[in-house]
Amino acid sequence: MSDIWKRFPGVVANAGANLSVSRGSIHAVLGENGAGKSTLMNVLAGVYRPDEGEVRVEGVAHRFRTPADALAAGIGMVHQEFRLVPSFTVAENVVLGAAARILRRQAIEDEVADLAEQFGLATRPDRPVWQLSMGERQRVEILKALWRDAHILILDEPTAVLTPAEADELGVVLRAMADAGRSVIFISHKLHEVTGFCDEATVLRGGRTVAASVRVADTDAGELASLMVGSSPMTTERPPAHPAGPPLLEVSGLSALGDRGLPALQSVDLTVRSGEIVGIAGVAGNGQRELCQVVAGLRSATAGTVHLAGDDLTGASPRKLFQAGLGYIPEDRLGVGLAPRLSVVDNSILRTYEAHRRGPFIVAERAEAHCVDLVERFGVRTGPLDDPMAGLSGGNLQRLLVGRELSGRPRVVVAAQPTRGLDVQGVKAIQDLLVEARDEGAAVLLVSEDLDELLTLADRLVVMHDGEIVGEFDPTTAARSEIGEAMIGHGAGVGS
Repeated sequence: MSDIWKRFPGVVANAGANLSVSRGSIHAVLGENGAGKSTLMNVLAGVYRPDEGEVRVEGVAHRFRTPADALAAGIGMVHQEFRLVPSFTVAENVVLGAAARILRRQAIEDEVADLAEQFGLATRPDRPVWQLSMGERQRVEILKALWRDAHILILDEPTAVLTPAEADELGVVLRAMADAGRSVIFISHKLHEVTGFCDEATVLRGGRTVAASVRVADTDAGELASLMVGSSPMTTERPPAHPAGPPLLEVSGLSALGDRGLPALQSVDLTVRSGEIVGIAGVAGNGQRELCQVVAGLRSATAGTVHLAGDDLTGASPRKLFQAGLGYIPEDRLGVGLAPRLSVVDNSILRTYEAHRRGPFIVAERAEAHCVDLVERFGVRTGPLDDPMAGLSGGNLQRLLVGRELSGRPRVVVAAQPTRGLDVQGVKAIQDLLVEARDEGAAVLLVSEDLDELLTLADRLVVMHDGEIVGEFDPTTAARSEIGEAMIGHGAGVGS
């Protein structure tokens, strides 16, 4: 892949990225969240068409229009989210959409069984997929690609849903595939797996290739982590810190399940004090989202407690938590934080609609006055206030959401990815609001995938990996490489 560019509205995902993969090798593609890894692989797999650049397979130039085109050239991709029909059997899923001939059930099952045995992908072709574990389902996805004779197999975060034992088994399977002459592209953040069974690695940062086809045997996890994280300067002047006050948010022994029913939080202990910002760093999918949701009352805990200002509010509803002084800025602003089809006015009073009621009805004049005040105070640029919320730009959506959550001067603020997708001006505006809330005495829990943002804003920085807090750092003195290693589960420890 040479000089691949892929742009989306407001975002350049790949900016001249390059990748060269050898036959019979396991090639890791590394990078922080947002580095452009998945986009580059989706270009290779025919999901996206590149704006510029060239893809060559076996020396032949290709311009894939669909995933079927890529598959015809021998490229198959196993996505993070499995694409299986739960009610169908393993064999039926393997051949689904690919059968151009009449296939007998027994013949299909025999073919799939032979293929599974050849590559050590233990499975029963006659079992329905809904009965399988996540590790078994992943084998089915790999079999789908192999049955279609894919010689280049792309695996996007393949061990994210696997147990350690299943991950080790997958490593053995991938090595067998490479030894048979196939090429495996392995997208991962777990460096112990990369150094364990990958031959080469390419590192992306900011949509660009910063290290191409590095021999894994000639490097180590620390060097790879440094390449992933980089050493870019802070973009915002660090706000002055103030002495922290009493604890306002206390999480003790907190555990919870994720959307797939697997453990997502494991005995997390965390305290955030009045007048401080505690930043949480970590690769996406390591429990940060679930932690925020449990604290905000959107997900049940399986163990542990949540205290706000000394009160035990474990399992309380979002409404009760808001009344107790919690402001919550979710990472999905349109899916969770705002109602895009409702008006700007309606969205502005979602948290406080009771204050604008007369009997069962909302008093329009009160609601509109509240909205006008919010828009003016937080610099939201909007058209008619009775227009749907979806018409606002991303930055103005976020300003209204943050303004709504901070307008009541909450005691605790949970902010998840509050500046994602915003331009420089929007980022600065949201960061200033969070710092202002801290300076007014709030306890701010900030989750971000932007390490520069965390190093700039956080008074304390903790790192989450695999549902646990694995390190705590002083943002003013910690080395980026040390934080980066903790983020991907290597060399985790307290570095404050």
